[in-house]
Amino acid sequence: MSYLLDANVFMSANNLHYGLDFCPAFWDWLAHNSHTGTVASIDKVADEIEAGQDELSAWARDHGQALFRRTPPTLAPQFTAVSTWATGQQYTPAAINTFLQAADFYLISHALAGNHVVVTHEVPANSPGRIKIPNACLGLSVRFMTPYQMLRIEQARFVLGPHA
Repeated sequence: MSYLLDANVFMSANNLHYGLDFCPAFWDWLAHNSHTGTVASIDKVADEIEAGQDELSAWARDHGQALFRRTPPTLAPQFTAVSTWATGQQYTPAAINTFLQAADFYLISHALAGNHVVVTHEVPANSPGRIKIPNACLGLSVRFMTPYQMLRIEQARFVLGPHA
């Protein structure tokens, strides 16, 4: 199974549970699993992280080659499928326009193309003013889960060493 991580996974981890300053094991786990192909994200997510111009954006730049996949032109069929789904729902034109320009649109297209699981903190919500990742995933039969579900499935362990 391979996972594609939403920007909120990185941002929430750094700002809350797994800060770069006190839980380096989480970030090492991400880097290691990006090299094995198990964990990835996309260039548009990297762009969102880079906008923060902080410690997280520096970390993302250092790990970008293995972790953040470029968006290839071969995703055109998936772009069409995702945009067709979005425009066929009961969302406002503004919500659709915002979604089609955001990293979420690209993330779901990548997941659809590669049969990846999308990892996000978002939860489904029926709001005509915003397209949430889980709603799009449900509508397009793309599997999604929380970061905690991913970590449990992958049996991630962040344990202190003997001299901690």
